[in-house]
Amino acid sequence: MHIIYWSDYACPYCYIAERRLHNAIRALGMEAEVTFEPRAFELDPGAPKTVQSDTATRFARKYGLPLVQAQAQIEHISALGREAGIDFRYATTQYTNTFDAHRLMKLALATGDKEIAAKTNELLFAAYFTKNLRLADESTLLDAGTEAGLEREKILAMLHSDEFADEVRADERAAAERGVRGVPFFLFPDGMTIPGAISERDFKELLQRNRTSAPAAQQCGPEGCAVDFGRK
Repeated sequence: MHIIYWSDYACPYCYIAERRLHNAIRALGMEAEVTFEPRAFELDPGAPKTVQSDTATRFARKYGLPLVQAQAQIEHISALGREAGIDFRYATTQYTNTFDAHRLMKLALATGDKEIAAKTNELLFAAYFTKNLRLADESTLLDAGTEAGLEREKILAMLHSDEFADEVRADERAAAERGVRGVPFFLFPDGMTIPGAISERDFKELLQRNRTSAPAAQQCGPEGCAVDFGRK
């Protein structure tokens, strides 16, 4: 089973959804049956390369919420991440541009090594949501890439060039052509799409039964993430 999905490394629901999906696959013993094709999607292509504000302030401004309410909703998302098995620290993330992070992922995919690609993907999410590092920083990307098994010299050469920029933009154009306006967005082999973070149970049912109707899901788009955080 080959699953294509669009995501962004600054998207909380993307990390949560991927972990739920992997948990479901592992619970069903399907690790050898499922392959993945991650595709790039920047929630904010114009995001700066330096941190401009803290997470709660940015969240409150984006949704027009009192700071206390914004903090509560950020904690709710973090709790969903922890339930999925992630040391999720959304409140202290350092928001920056993710374009180079997506280019690093393309470099990992270009190796043809599925383990390197999977580890790079996980380390980029963890860098942002667990270690609270800046994804636009060269040091963050170097550390993630080398830990995943990429060569330091190749990472530096990529970061100091436009390598894989076209591939990232091609992913984003493909998303636009498909009408994808938010992430995560999963495309299953039978053409069924899941626009958001469904539950681990729903992922299990989808994997087992190849369901034809999509369950309720949570998602982030350029305008922000859904603010109804009551569902799990």
